[in-house]
Amino acid sequence: MGVIETTRKASNDRAKVAVAQSVDLPLGKILSGDCIAAMRSLPDNSVDCVFADPPYNLQLGGDLDRPDGSRVDAVDDEWDQFASFRAYDDFTRGWLAEARRVLKPDGSLWVIGSYHNIYRVGASLQDLGFWILNDIVWRKTNPMPNFKGTRFTNAHETLIWASQGEKARYHFNYRAMKTLNDELQMRSDWVLPICSGGERLKQDGKKAHPTQKPEALLYRVLLATTERGDVVLDPFFGTGTTGAVAKRLGRQWIGCEREDDYRKIAYKRISLELPLDESALTTMQSAKSAPRVAFGTLVETGLIAPGTKVFDKKRRWVAIVRADGSLEYDGRDGRLCGSIHGLGKDLQNAPSCNGWTFWQYENGAEVQPLDAARQLYRLANED
Repeated sequence: MGVIETTRKASNDRAKVAVAQSVDLPLGKILSGDCIAAMRSLPDNSVDCVFADPPYNLQLGGDLDRPDGSRVDAVDDEWDQFASFRAYDDFTRGWLAEARRVLKPDGSLWVIGSYHNIYRVGASLQDLGFWILNDIVWRKTNPMPNFKGTRFTNAHETLIWASQGEKARYHFNYRAMKTLNDELQMRSDWVLPICSGGERLKQDGKKAHPTQKPEALLYRVLLATTERGDVVLDPFFGTGTTGAVAKRLGRQWIGCEREDDYRKIAYKRISLELPLDESALTTMQSAKSAPRVAFGTLVETGLIAPGTKVFDKKRRWVAIVRADGSLEYDGRDGRLCGSIHGLGKDLQNAPSCNGWTFWQYENGAEVQPLDAARQLYRLANED
């Protein structure tokens, strides 16, 4: 398997291809109707990444009540209902075949699902020739409990990341992911809260979409496997999380969505380019279960935004926070890049540096160390 290295030349080449294709693609548009039919309108080999959050086919058998008697707002929409496993498999193979056709040879496919459907989807994509690179476990810090107490709490979902084939080239920003994780290799288990609080879109006091995904999840996916200017296709666009994050990161996007209400909500949301709301980060996770917080987590979740200026206490050095959690310094010592720890070490010509306390930033009218933002994140994620 060959990996396309993240170099300036590769990025420029991909950007040129994206510009050349822009005439033929409905960039920034949500195609209506059935996703399979909508994807058929797109040219072959035209998108860089497909992120799919298909119906889970939950097979719910009746209403679910909490112990206090209140009704659980479960997924019972018509779009998630299929007559049989065979019907679901036929649907899955149909949209996967179109995804394979529109993806570039070095493109990536991402699919997210639960135990209800992810194994069937995985088998179908392998049958069609996709090659699984990773299965990512998204471990939810604040999952819905099992109210009946008859099974384990469903605390995770699975993402499949696949290339076009066993020998296919694909794009992976390894360095960005390592920097995002404080200079440790990014693992295949991601601990993130579910979409809640201010990030959860609502209509008339109810969830606008039952399975809205957190923006931090899409941030990591797109940062890992796409570049600025790349085209991202979401066949199950819903309320537009993929489009909102793509716009924030400078990616182009195309959506497919058959529900009129979802399309209207998505267009409004993306036009506002909403940042993550800190209240959406409130979770039920204890500090003991996750004592370590990577600087990249603060960037992903919006506590420290890309473009923020950070500086040492004496303001000898000023650096800019980049989208992958690295810092860029351009001054009398030349242009240097690195993690919060590595760049601080290099600038001081020291054997080591604690970037959390070395780097300061302006939080309103107050100057605080980066560690203050880390503590805010930890407080938001305490029991």
